[in-house]
Amino acid sequence: MSKNVLKMTETAIMVALATVLSLFTIANLPFGGSVTICSMLPMVLIAYRYKWKWGLIAGAVYGLVQMVIGLNNLSYATSFLAAITIILFDYLIAFGVIGFAGVFRDKLGKHQALELIAGSLLACALRYICHFISGWTVWGGWAPEGTPAWLYSLTYNASYMIPEAIVTTAAALILGLIVDFRTDRISALKMH
Repeated sequence: MSKNVLKMTETAIMVALATVLSLFTIANLPFGGSVTICSMLPMVLIAYRYKWKWGLIAGAVYGLVQMVIGLNNLSYATSFLAAITIILFDYLIAFGVIGFAGVFRDKLGKHQALELIAGSLLACALRYICHFISGWTVWGGWAPEGTPAWLYSLTYNASYMIPEAIVTTAAALILGLIVDFRTDRISALKMH
């Protein structure tokens, strides 16, 4: 099997796995957002295996799938601009930036677990920023009376993204210590 076929096959499998994992939630928030059982992890791993540029594409594909699943969220858009903001900052860019999890590959002295932790934290932070932007500009109307839209978005999105970051990073650490994702064939990590 050629490297490109392998890369596309692994990516398709990981997008499917991430999608299935996104359906298993620990907590759901009333206006969107949830804490899942490692739904970001497959995309973090693809970004790490094939580096960040490929990860951005894979993440955007995953975002497209998530948008189709959450299509009813567009009904909350009060204008064309609000709909575009939801599409970009709640889906395509928000999940696309998970691809930046691959930027630390081969950057921390062959410490795969540390690279995966750093990548996971970066991906979660960037995704949080995207949801914050959307929340501030589109969803701020749902803020409790007297609460500024930016503060509402900051806290609302943190309430699920911080736990999601903890779950994703912990799982990345565990896998990073036992599985070698840097080789063509994924295998057990050789202890030195």
